[in-house]
Amino acid sequence: MRKPRDFDGELKALQDKARDLKSRKVLGLGELVIATGADSLSADELAGALIMLAETKETTRKETWAKRGAAFFQGRARRTAPAAERHTGGAQAQSGGAQPSTGSKGAA
Repeated sequence: MRKPRDFDGELKALQDKARDLKSRKVLGLGELVIATGADSLSADELAGALIMLAETKETTRKETWAKRGAAFFQGRARRTAPAAERHTGGAQAQSGGAQPSTGSKGAA
């Protein structure tokens, strides 16, 4: 006879995993706000700017923002990489950056 599945236990494990992922996402977004200097803005200003970004339909503008964001992460990776990594194989220093996923809603 088969052992019955513990649906409640599986559901709780999935809920815990989803909560952990959401916490990491919120923490990452907070770190991004601080790293870009946007923490100097008021909450209303930051929310308004993000709403405008999310509502923008112009692909050329979004592409420009994406390039600027990529340049930010690349420049940051070069500044924080040890000197040995900085001068040999620049791609290695850039690959470890915490870049936001392009598939998630509101990602830029």
